[in-house]
Amino acid sequence: MRFGDQRESTNVEDRRGMGGRGIAIGGGGIGVVIISIVIYLCGGGDIRQLLDSLTGGGTTQVEQQQPQQPNQPGKPGISKDEQEKFARLVLGSTEDAWRVALPQQARRQYRAPRLVLFSGQVSSACGYASAASGPFYCPGDQKLYLDFDFFQELAREFKAPGDFAQAYVIAHEVGHHVQNLLGTMARAGNSNDGSVRLELQADCYAGVWANSAQKRGQLEVGDLEEGLRAAAAVGDDAIQKRTQGYVVPESFTHGSAKQRAEWFTRGFQSGDMRQCETFK
Repeated sequence: MRFGDQRESTNVEDRRGMGGRGIAIGGGGIGVVIISIVIYLCGGGDIRQLLDSLTGGGTTQVEQQQPQQPNQPGKPGISKDEQEKFARLVLGSTEDAWRVALPQQARRQYRAPRLVLFSGQVSSACGYASAASGPFYCPGDQKLYLDFDFFQELAREFKAPGDFAQAYVIAHEVGHHVQNLLGTMARAGNSNDGSVRLELQADCYAGVWANSAQKRGQLEVGDLEEGLRAAAAVGDDAIQKRTQGYVVPESFTHGSAKQRAEWFTRGFQSGDMRQCETFK
């Protein structure tokens, strides 16, 4: 990504190094603890063909030509100041997008969430969480929580590096904040089906953000391949195949790689959150 003259958000709280009790969040509202990655589609190629190739495990030409990104904020060696600056830039980009989209498309004013940076474990209104929980949004305090070590895991374990992948993680959690503002999270229920619909809608809302970011010149060549590779790696079906060798669709909580890509695509191509009605 390239941020140009993008302003930095002031809604970032740095708690790294403060420590806390290492008790993982459990039993909270659906969508509170999210390990959600990237599904990003743009450009003029054949989207479905590329998706099928990636979700089927094939190697595409775009994968072979993935550009190097030496200054990814989740990499070891990147300073805390650089990490915080990246977080502020991404959050600022989401704020600029939703301050326009939400009043226009939902007749609601946007109240920006705060992003809490932490290391190891953190306390929130939803309880205590360890870094193993992954990035999450807590509706109780309207804050996003992020440990930058997650981005190293994203690249190492999920084979999904890249600054756009990292920005998408933040944008997805902001999508949950939008759901909270609209009352969607409270209405979703506690079933796996409700969880999947929340996650897919947050993917679609992240696509709405990406549409705005593209119009402001913040996206660049390589984001497509970066996002599709991550989507293929972290869909429920892909994770289950890798960890247990078979797929149980009834246990899905986030959606398949293809579903997530399709809903992100819908948000990105339309730029319209009204196209994100996963509950219908």
